[in-house]
Amino acid sequence: MYGKMHSACLYGIEGVMIGVEIDLANGLPQTSIIGLPDSAIREAVERVRAAVKNCGYRYPQQRVTINLAPADLRKEGSAFDLAIALGILTTSGQLVMPDAENLLLIGELALDGSLRPVTGVLPMVEAARRAGLTAVLVPAGNAAEAALISGMTIYAAEHLRELPLPQAKGEPLYAPRKRKQHKPEPKKASDAAGFGCLPEIPSAAAAESSVVPSPALQSGLPFPVTVSSGPAVQEQALVNVLTLEHLKYTAQYKQSNSCSTVENLMKEDYSDVLGQNHVKRALMIAAAGMHNIVLIGPPGTGKTMLIKRLPGILPELCDRESLEVTKIFSAAGKLKDARSGLMRSRPFRSPHHTISAAGLIGGGGVPKPGEVSLAHRGVLFLDELPEFSRNVLEVLRQPLEDGVVTISRARASFTFPAQFLLACSMNPCSCGYLGSTGTHLRCTCSPAKIAQYRGKISGPLLDRIDMQVDVPRPTDWEGQGPSLSSAEMRSEVLKVQAVQAERYRSLPISWNSELSGAALRHYARLQKDGRELLNDILENLGLSMRAHDRIIKLARTIADLEGAADISSAHLAEAVQYRNLDRQVVMDE
Repeated sequence: MYGKMHSACLYGIEGVMIGVEIDLANGLPQTSIIGLPDSAIREAVERVRAAVKNCGYRYPQQRVTINLAPADLRKEGSAFDLAIALGILTTSGQLVMPDAENLLLIGELALDGSLRPVTGVLPMVEAARRAGLTAVLVPAGNAAEAALISGMTIYAAEHLRELPLPQAKGEPLYAPRKRKQHKPEPKKASDAAGFGCLPEIPSAAAAESSVVPSPALQSGLPFPVTVSSGPAVQEQALVNVLTLEHLKYTAQYKQSNSCSTVENLMKEDYSDVLGQNHVKRALMIAAAGMHNIVLIGPPGTGKTMLIKRLPGILPELCDRESLEVTKIFSAAGKLKDARSGLMRSRPFRSPHHTISAAGLIGGGGVPKPGEVSLAHRGVLFLDELPEFSRNVLEVLRQPLEDGVVTISRARASFTFPAQFLLACSMNPCSCGYLGSTGTHLRCTCSPAKIAQYRGKISGPLLDRIDMQVDVPRPTDWEGQGPSLSSAEMRSEVLKVQAVQAERYRSLPISWNSELSGAALRHYARLQKDGRELLNDILENLGLSMRAHDRIIKLARTIADLEGAADISSAHLAEAVQYRNLDRQVVMDE
């Protein structure tokens, strides 16, 4: 006896369809799971056995073989429990599932039969939709997340006992008919191999039987079922058709209400930062073109405060970006509340400086996304940049250049998206007061110590940071003039974003920072005087060709912010002014 159910697993951050095949054969009672399962899947045997018995069903006293296909793909997690349980129940004849070929089954079983939520439901359901499936059965805790994928019918259950629809009292599912005078032709059971199968009745018993389905279910069965008229009638009458309409889930998303007075008071805004208008302009340029930025200044000048308000001026995610980001958080098990719909705010990740390279970039036996992928389409904030391990910082090179992370293992290679705005803060030296005025703020670091401190950040990494901005200590706290608010800065950023969306509508890019090659030469053309100025600057500062391209992209964003169609020498000069560390190296030499 053979049956098959549809389930899914995660492969990186993408869902992969898995066929759960069940075979029942004569032999000593034994259950085997094959198809490269991990420990959690192997332990599913005991979870399923206990859940099936505690829900009033019978676990087959036969040789049970469970295959997870394709067999050469490594599988992990507990999402297969529900598919295994229903596969065993249908193959052993205790349930009938007419629509199993169009149904995805995801969920972990507790020993009492209750269903527990699992991670990664969103990419799994999306994979099912691509595969042509039309419905999915998930634990109630995952229903809101599964409903984020349009075009799928969502069924949600809290317990295994909820699945079969109870039959009317006194109406058995299959009732035997009285024998007539003449002996009818024996009727064979249909070929039950495949979805929702029932065991075939031996021919000797079939000779003494007839098929009389309940009138309420005559139209719902895709095949006839033979029921013995002997003692086995009572056992076969317990067979239930799995009807899920009573479990259909209707998505109910939370309505966004206006902020309360307390929320308004706690909301972070750039108007809270006194002065530092030149830093705010730099951050506005960084947000408008998604350019990497590092703020350099002594302690207490507002570096962290300024960067933490950066998400408030970034535009919301579009539909395509929302699905990408929500899938990553679902695969990582960090999707907090799916009832609010797809994520619309850009993520802001701020890992501690003790993070490992695997935690930042992703990793593990079966690699999981790291902080750079969780910051996809958002901001990755590294506070006190030189305090991070150099080995950790060096793994940022590939995602900063390519926008993806590739992690290779013996069996496979995984690619995670990692297109983010890198925002960093650092002190000018180890004591923090280099360049500060005042006797009580005097720097005590030697030149060798300063070089050692800055040497923790390699030249190739610094070359990939477009903007390096000094944040000095204000001298007149109250006389700094009107302070820019987040609303004013966001308005300017949205204007520039609209310009870029129109300019790159035929290209697979959205921001000026993504320009490269022929597209950079076409959309960021320099006039003759601009090329001469840039060549002189490159010669004097000794910048690389990567820095050359990043200066042009930054100048393109500054020109968009000014509403200019062409890049002028003034735009290039301002872009170069944001390369503070490069200019300081030349001055030191």
